[in-house]
Amino acid sequence: MSQLPESAVRRPDIRSGRLSADDYIANFSDLHPPLTRHEAFVEAERCYFCHDAPCVTACPTSIDIPMFIRQIAGDRPEGAAKTIFDQNILGGMCARVCPTETLCEEVCVREIAEGKPVKIGQLQRYATDTAMADWTEHPYQRAASTGKSVAVVGGGPAGLSCAHRLALYGHNVILYEAQQKLGGLNEFGIAAYKTVDGFASLEVDFVLGIGGITVETGKALGTEVTLGDLRSWHDAVFLAMGLPGVRALDLTHEDAAGVGDAVSFIADLRQTDDLATLPVGRKIVVIGGGMTAIDIASQTKRLGAEDVTIVYRRGQDRMNASEYEQELAKIDGVKIKHNAQPRELIVDDDAVTGIVFEYTQEIDGKLAGTCETFTLAADMVFKAIGQSFDNQPLYEEIESVALDGGRIKVDDERRTNVDGLWAGGDCVAGGDDLTVTAVEDGKIAAESIHRALIG
Repeated sequence: MSQLPESAVRRPDIRSGRLSADDYIANFSDLHPPLTRHEAFVEAERCYFCHDAPCVTACPTSIDIPMFIRQIAGDRPEGAAKTIFDQNILGGMCARVCPTETLCEEVCVREIAEGKPVKIGQLQRYATDTAMADWTEHPYQRAASTGKSVAVVGGGPAGLSCAHRLALYGHNVILYEAQQKLGGLNEFGIAAYKTVDGFASLEVDFVLGIGGITVETGKALGTEVTLGDLRSWHDAVFLAMGLPGVRALDLTHEDAAGVGDAVSFIADLRQTDDLATLPVGRKIVVIGGGMTAIDIASQTKRLGAEDVTIVYRRGQDRMNASEYEQELAKIDGVKIKHNAQPRELIVDDDAVTGIVFEYTQEIDGKLAGTCETFTLAADMVFKAIGQSFDNQPLYEEIESVALDGGRIKVDDERRTNVDGLWAGGDCVAGGDDLTVTAVEDGKIAAESIHRALIG
């Protein structure tokens, strides 16, 4: 077994309360404080209000961005919010977590001409936050009941979006959620400093405020309820379970103390009432190159970790995390090392103390090891190499649900090959693991379900 250099051999240093109370507050305060009314006016005036706006085309939910910015400029934030929510009922969360730098803002005319786009995401947050705080009545009213019942499995962005749109049309929705709280990754999986003050829960309450949606938590598909049950109880079923599994490193000692998955740690962090109670190592190694890797790395650094390193198997240009997010992590003091893959976990008394990596290179597009290795000391090693879909609950019937690449296969209307069954969000093939695209999936599926139910 590989060994750490003698000078680095030590017991794992994992403990809570590394920082002062003021440090925790500062480190986990709002990443982008909201715009003031004056700041929103000034920023809105920068928009050219393009007729064929490229930002609208780049938005997965097709929000009329020039329209809502014009409404802000006219001091009508509630109207702007309605324009946003008509296309994206989770527009408040998307304003906080969408990679606008690679979507709407990337194609902004001012970005192309000046390298400084209109702050579309921050303007969207200004509008939605203002409206949600000021509205005394829900902005949407249900249509008369159709008497139709739809099961929505999963209370994340796709499920909430679908449920809201179906309830708007007068259908009765039963929302089944495996967790004890709704929200999905918005509640459990996004860095705490991106969505402060319990906003994910507030947004869920806003969505449910339309009425007609019954919530059943603690109901996992395949255990508490089956797909057969749902298809017999309801007129239609929408699957939006997300990706509950976490991919393994497939290394010996992966069950050693200190080795864990980033998703679970982030969930614990998001649900704790006292950040000082969360134990964190002094030396952290994160394996992966996506947003989860960035979020776990930055958050452990903000919890008081001394040395945090992300190691990604390919080059910087292949990382799924945007350059903007990578830069934020570096500002936090996170180091990012490319072109290396894990080869061996080093443990002492069943606890991880380090990890061996092998340098990699791409040959004709394929990844290959170089046989050169290096070792990093670690108190904690986090896996952030992607999540996986659990398809087992889909196969208790004779009629099987078709898969593509391990996820549910759907058509352009998010219909599966099984009659009366739709799916969307991260659990479907081709999903890009973004809140905004999950919202769009839910909206598209709801429209398709509505058309099917009313004939």
